[in-house]
Amino acid sequence: MNWLEVKICVESSLPELAMELIPNLFYDLGLKGVVIEEEEKLNYFAVIGYIPEDNMLEHRYGVLQSELQRLKQVHGMRFKVLSKEIAEEDWAESWKAFFKPERIGRRIVIKPTWKQYKALSDQIVIEIDPGMAFGTGTHPTTQLCIQMMETYLKPGQTFLDIGTGSGILMLAAAKLGAARMLGIDSDPMAVGIAKKNLLLNRVGSDRWHVRTGHLTEGVTGRYQLVVANISTDTILLLIDDVKTVLAEGGTFIVSGITEENIAIILDRIHSSGLRCLETRKMEEWAAIAVK
Repeated sequence: MNWLEVKICVESSLPELAMELIPNLFYDLGLKGVVIEEEEKLNYFAVIGYIPEDNMLEHRYGVLQSELQRLKQVHGMRFKVLSKEIAEEDWAESWKAFFKPERIGRRIVIKPTWKQYKALSDQIVIEIDPGMAFGTGTHPTTQLCIQMMETYLKPGQTFLDIGTGSGILMLAAAKLGAARMLGIDSDPMAVGIAKKNLLLNRVGSDRWHVRTGHLTEGVTGRYQLVVANISTDTILLLIDDVKTVLAEGGTFIVSGITEENIAIILDRIHSSGLRCLETRKMEEWAAIAVK
């Protein structure tokens, strides 16, 4: 598959606001492989995202253009948009330069397979090759999930990851001692990459299964910790269904929520009979743990 590389060069009197809002345009479209280039001498930065050249390309590109016009009208931001077609193998190699080892929890460090890293004695290192599934662990929504998993996942528990992507949360669960794990994703490419990353980290194949599917459909067991790092709209659909896969006394962690949607999610949680344990925020994103 080829990809459309979209580079948005930004000039703004509010650079911090622009650096928050523009990447979110890609994230809202479900495109997680976003790179930010800064050029302080020239007083501009660029946000680079990749749109798959599939039957949704025209729609996604149109939505992106409309949202950029809205930011221009509301905040007075000025943009120059450049785009070019890029082959998958070229993307995979060029994007590696932007992915470096990073600590994303109290103990967990995400390390790309092609980088060297000397871990401290108490650190847990996860090696990952995100491929075209993205999901490197560096986005705030993923960091919030992993931080909450460090709090709520106990060794020996079962774990379900809804929308597993590159398998990053399954890897974290494995390193934190989960006994049995299931990952589900609607994208067959993501499923293949998640399997590859689990094997790369030497997670025993008897501890996990990854398959293609939609949310909780076809899940027959119950899990002590369920995590979903997805969009607000999908979380709203999932909240009632999750009770069919959540073990008695289990914990459900949801992320991918913008601050402005926290109240909507909490209202649905309360009306469904679940109990909110806590809400954590990072930048303009939030994650919620539910009992």
